[in-house]
Amino acid sequence: MDIDLAHRIAASPNYQALKSRRSRFGWTLTLMMMVVYYGFILLVAFKKDLLSQRLGEGVMTLGMPIGLGVIVFTIVITAIYVKRANGEFDELSARIQRGELK
Repeated sequence: MDIDLAHRIAASPNYQALKSRRSRFGWTLTLMMMVVYYGFILLVAFKKDLLSQRLGEGVMTLGMPIGLGVIVFTIVITAIYVKRANGEFDELSARIQRGELK
């Protein structure tokens, strides 16, 4: 890649906005995922009695729907990231290409 082009892209306000928004959004989702995942792990480690409570008369315990919730949460935040990446982040990338690759 041409060094001059790399410097123009790095100095572009659209690139700075893309880098800032994507990084902030990624760290926010990462923090949310870590809280949910490690929260569940801490429950497993220190509150086994809570997670082992039966729901009704069957074999289902409270830990099963909470564990499923962790999996569903992961899928949901992945979908949120993909939707935003394919929308806002791709649009900013296209603006950078149109503006700096002339």
